Amino acid sequence: MTMGEKDGNQIMAEALKRQGLKYVFGIMGHPVIELALNIQAAGLEYLGFRNEQAACYAAQAYGYLTRKPAVVLCVSGPGLLHVIGGMANAQVNCWPVLVLGGSCPEDHEGIGGFQEWPQVEASRPYCKYAARPPSAALIPLHVEKAVRLSTYGRPGAVYLDLPATLLQQKVNERQIIKVAPCPPPPTMFPQMNLIQEAANLLIGAKKPLVIVGKGAAYGRAEKEIRDLILVSGLPFLPTPMGKGVVPDEDQHCVSSARTAVLQQSDVILLLGARLNWMLHFGRPPRFQNEVKVIQIDICAEELHNSVPASVAIQSDVGPAVEALSTLLKNRNYFMSQSNPWWRELISKGQKNREMIQRLASDTSVPLNYYTVFNHIQSIIPKDSIICSEGANTMDIGRTMLLNNLPRHRLDAGTFGTMGVGLGFAIAAALYCKDNEPSKRVICVEGDSAFGFSGMELETMYR
Repeated sequence: MTMGEKDGNQIMAEALKRQGLKYVFGIMGHPVIELALNIQAAGLEYLGFRNEQAACYAAQAYGYLTRKPAVVLCVSGPGLLHVIGGMANAQVNCWPVLVLGGSCPEDHEGIGGFQEWPQVEASRPYCKYAARPPSAALIPLHVEKAVRLSTYGRPGAVYLDLPATLLQQKVNERQIIKVAPCPPPPTMFPQMNLIQEAANLLIGAKKPLVIVGKGAAYGRAEKEIRDLILVSGLPFLPTPMGKGVVPDEDQHCVSSARTAVLQQSDVILLLGARLNWMLHFGRPPRFQNEVKVIQIDICAEELHNSVPASVAIQSDVGPAVEALSTLLKNRNYFMSQSNPWWRELISKGQKNREMIQRLASDTSVPLNYYTVFNHIQSIIPKDSIICSEGANTMDIGRTMLLNNLPRHRLDAGTFGTMGVGLGFAIAAALYCKDNEPSKRVICVEGDSAFGFSGMELETMYR
């Protein structure tokens, strides 16, 4: 290159750095070898994986933990196709991730180029934004847009296609589009008349319930939700990755009476959770026919999904819950545990806990899951980040391995994807290294689930 020129590799690396991105996960190869080297020269950290799909799992988990996307770097054709399973998981889980796919040189397209594949079209169903920058000079614009779309509104996956010819293209520095760093997503506040309606419903309920979802954890709404539970005395039920927003060991947690509380609640406050298969779609027989749902979600399209909400509030969870807590406090609302609804839940929960304790105390051979998890729970630090997947391993582990801090549970999630555990654990370890170096990450794997990404043990060690 002559003085004052940059090629697409350098422009892309500098654009990623400009947007404040830190980690790149992937597999290096043609045509992104030079890009990987430029990325590291620009100050980003590159971690080589054994499979692109696992690399995408790691990148999206890091995005969930930080609210900032990490990057997946993959080669053309098969490399991108391996990533697509991870992209779909990020999209369904609503976690930000930026995928960069090297692709066939543009002058080889249509004539059988090496690993030629319609990569933008193949990626589009699995992400929020898929594009090929038309020139190297425009790369910074597309990087900023990709970062913005991955984090604004409902987070998700984004894809940028990088043909070899684009990466090698040389551009005079004066022609390169200059783009400012993407600012954090704006906070969305609720309509106060809807908060008033929600308060009225809760105050009039005989059997209210708060359900805390993964969206509340991603939205950093733990302080507001903990204050709500303290102020109101309401029982709460976390979804698997909503665990820890309010501690599992809090006296208001009714996970041990999950079936009964879902079947009998007459008013449900849904905080950043979706009425999908994980919550039985909000329909009978798992819910009452006439149950009233107060739904708080950042995504307007999610409101009234599956069953009509009685009060539908588009808002960030934190501000909406804070406003609701203030109203309930001003109206002196508090549900004491002497209330008949609470007494019923306490009784049911105690019976279930006694049954589980009997199982956990059974040391006959072969050992059952409850006994094993009871021992694991007794020896791991209480502030551990727990990554878990598998069938019984994950499902029973959710019951036995407790979380008292938010974003400390990473599992198969909404898409029910197996093979995520090791990638998630690597991302969690990087997060801890940068933020809480004394914290431990515990990866609890079912045998079959482990097999999908088992080679990433070498990545962990390296």
